[in-house]
Amino acid sequence: MARPKAKDKNIRKLTRLGNGGGSLGLTIPIEFVHALKWRERQKVVVSKRGKTLRVADWKK
Repeated sequence: MARPKAKDKNIRKLTRLGNGGGSLGLTIPIEFVHALKWRERQKVVVSKRGKTLRVADWKK
């Protein structure tokens, strides 16, 4: 597979998870994860604001 062009680097596809088809997954660039200092299995909150999604760190 060819390497993506620089302008298309952050374009991602949604992928279906599991057999039931009830969930979709999205990979995010590792640079974003490092910049936010997130770790594997960290809890995050996803909220919808208009036509955008907001992903934030989970607070107790």
